[in-house]
Amino acid sequence: MASRCTEEMTSFIVMDVLERASELEAQGRHIIHLEVGEPDFEAPECVREAVQKALSEGFTHYTHSLGMLDLREAISDYYHTTYGVSVDPGQVVVASGSSPAIFMAFAALLDPGDEVILSDPHYACYPNFIRFVGGVPVRIPVFEEDGFQYRPEDIEKKLSPKTKAIFINSPSNPTGTLLSPDRMQAISNMGPFVVSDEIYQGLVYAGKEHSILEFTDHAFVVNGFSKLFAMTGLRLGYLIAPKPFIRPIQKLQQNFFISANAVVQKAGISALQHAGPDVARMKRIYNERRVFMIRRLKEMGFSIPVEPTGAFYVFVNAKHIAEDSYALAFDILEKAGVGVTPGIDFGPHGEGYLRLSYANSLENIAEGLDRLEAYLKDRPPVSG
Repeated sequence: MASRCTEEMTSFIVMDVLERASELEAQGRHIIHLEVGEPDFEAPECVREAVQKALSEGFTHYTHSLGMLDLREAISDYYHTTYGVSVDPGQVVVASGSSPAIFMAFAALLDPGDEVILSDPHYACYPNFIRFVGGVPVRIPVFEEDGFQYRPEDIEKKLSPKTKAIFINSPSNPTGTLLSPDRMQAISNMGPFVVSDEIYQGLVYAGKEHSILEFTDHAFVVNGFSKLFAMTGLRLGYLIAPKPFIRPIQKLQQNFFISANAVVQKAGISALQHAGPDVARMKRIYNERRVFMIRRLKEMGFSIPVEPTGAFYVFVNAKHIAEDSYALAFDILEKAGVGVTPGIDFGPHGEGYLRLSYANSLENIAEGLDRLEAYLKDRPPVSG
């Protein structure tokens, strides 16, 4: 029998949708993928060239467990240039993606029974990271009329002597919305550590995102190269942590991961220093898709009180269609050939919503929304 912690771990429902979509494609069905949160662009040419150069030069051995110093310095420079904050390269731990960075942050921070404040809805995997190391997720509902931002007063009501951290994610998955500076400041003043997942930072199309480090150094920052630089398969992320936690995190890295991929670390330096024009091009295209998707969804009768301005998601209320988002998502997949993610994947308060990703071509998005519109016209209204 498997261990209790793995038996209790929830599945990642978007992967269930994707796997069923793959089965349908194997049967000859044409599926439009609006469920997956992965850039559809190739990694920038400068990144691919850096990988090839590192391989040709034999850069294929372990690096320092914290990561190459050149890369950690480049990350520090990036945060200084982008957010005006000073980050000591010694506070940066390079990881094989942002997921290992989240794991190491919570493994170093939490003792069994420690609580972590978490928005609901939230990225599907967050509670599993927390529970796996013995922590307790404490969910705080957030609402579409607020752009799915925390209400600081709701957090304060849930604070207890066991509260070790408040988890934030801006721009957010699944909602695509941003946390305002005043709410970030309020959260940073509450006392617990703030763990800030900043993986979608840079992918903002109106206004500007902020790093939690602009407001406090009592924080852990998770970031990486997958989303902004379209480097998902290269698996490169990092953690910025308070200095007292660096040695404990380094021991975790040494024991569980040794070091991040050497070749890909070279690619990360190139991305930070040379991929600016590629990022600008991708952002321009994402924004065209965002505007198109929001307009079409509104025309189809979906209410979007606060338009998402970051990441590449639209999180829409579909309760007028069905209360069971899981069943609805799979019905849309089977009957319309469109993959969407059910809101229940992102927490109990996400039930009744659907997440649609615009990390696909405008042509495919248009076709997918046309199919969805036809599906809705044929579907009987919700009774009662």
